[in-house]
Amino acid sequence: MSAKTMREMTRPDERMSMEEFGSDGKTDVAQKGGTASDEQEMLRMGKVQELRVSRSPLLLPSQTDYRKRNFKFVGIVGFVTILQATWEATLLALYPGLLNGGTAGVISCTIAVWISMLCTIASMAEMASMCPTAGGQYHWVSEFAPPSLQKPLSYVVGWCCCLGWISGVTACGVQLAGLVQAMVLEFHLDANVQDLWQLTLMIWLFILLAVGFNTFFAHHLPLAEGIVLFLHIFAFFAFLLVMWIMADHAPASQVFTDFHDGGGWGSIGLSCLVGLTTPIWCFIGPDAGAHMSEELKDASLQLPKAMMWATFGNGIMGIGMLITFCFCITDLSKEVLEAASDYPIVDVLFKATGSQAGTIILGCVMLVLLFFSTVTTIASASRQVWAFSRDCGLPFSAWIRHVPPTWEIPLNALLVCLGVSLVLSAINFGSATALNAIINVSNAALIFSYIVSIGCVRLKRLRGEPLLPRRWSLGKWGAPLNDISLLWLSVAFVFSFFSSSPYTSDPEAAWWAQGFNW
Repeated sequence: MSAKTMREMTRPDERMSMEEFGSDGKTDVAQKGGTASDEQEMLRMGKVQELRVSRSPLLLPSQTDYRKRNFKFVGIVGFVTILQATWEATLLALYPGLLNGGTAGVISCTIAVWISMLCTIASMAEMASMCPTAGGQYHWVSEFAPPSLQKPLSYVVGWCCCLGWISGVTACGVQLAGLVQAMVLEFHLDANVQDLWQLTLMIWLFILLAVGFNTFFAHHLPLAEGIVLFLHIFAFFAFLLVMWIMADHAPASQVFTDFHDGGGWGSIGLSCLVGLTTPIWCFIGPDAGAHMSEELKDASLQLPKAMMWATFGNGIMGIGMLITFCFCITDLSKEVLEAASDYPIVDVLFKATGSQAGTIILGCVMLVLLFFSTVTTIASASRQVWAFSRDCGLPFSAWIRHVPPTWEIPLNALLVCLGVSLVLSAINFGSATALNAIINVSNAALIFSYIVSIGCVRLKRLRGEPLLPRRWSLGKWGAPLNDISLLWLSVAFVFSFFSSSPYTSDPEAAWWAQGFNW
């Protein structure tokens, strides 16, 4: 394919210069470590390899090593695993699930969500194999939607993805600050750390540190993910053994049969569905790897496998940790629902170890893991924003999409993520409830993007239209897995908008809630 032909295929803002294309009509994908498949896929999608490659530690900062892309299989598995941080999220975000569902409800819902999310991720992994681009869902929609709907649907999905990922950054910051606050209050009940402005400043600090890591240490991100992946697995067994050996345990009959309607919905079934917030948060973000695909070697094959393995492994550890923690709750009302903090794990660790130092050490390990989950969330969010601006989907796209040649990271997109995250966090100065409501939009926005993208592929299958070539295929299981994914995601999308309890002051709302006697 000639350079002239390629320029005719691409949009005006994506046309390559002869220097970028090379005198032989090839892009510099291979120079930056991509395989022949990577180069062919980038050419078909009309994209230019712009983002960072690895740098050899033997080279000076001003020198660039073009031998390989940043990520390989293990690195991207670590990236997705650390971003989801399922067992950590299980311990930190357990309160909503225990309030609406109890121990039995949250365990059964988490297992169901894990199986359903595996179907969803399999559907998305197949699309990632067909179109391994940082754009992710909005690009997939532009490829698979009916021609008359490609532009509007792609545009809406692109905005939803940007909203979901950036608000997810704020959500991670809230969890980090909340965990610090919970550890302080566990041992110093009179400490003055409960004001909204104090929590907000801590949120800002963690977001700034995470953005700084993505800016100045981006070329070390794969190495960091590998190290943190080891810590993620090692810490899992450390927490598990502490709670199994040292903590008091509730009987199994209580753990697996104690359903709880703490929100006052009047129905155990409805209450458990409202409590889906906990398992959804534990498994959200499987598209993270897709947004790093232009920095992954042999992306169309390695990315789908990494997405599946990361979620499978995270699910095993997350469910194991959840069941263990539920055994450590001997009195749900006193130890969780009436606790001073929304992070009961701190109190459970202290009761198990009987040591302030031990509790603080374990809490700090979780803090480190959650911080790197925030780092990966920002990396994914910035690539999503950068890719969408590359296709002129955002205001000031020309500035946002610019990648400084000496940095080879989407620096301006990182600054956009930083600015919007700080603005969203500032809402906490006035109301924590309002901030939490905005953060909950993160789940809903990402789930909506999953529904539309998978729905477009399912429609093509229903019409018997050919799909794009892919190196990782679902084969005959594609249609049923797409159907299961769409059914599950529709339920998850609806209940993402539910509060923890009905507005019983409204007679109509109270009547509606009481009508669900399942």
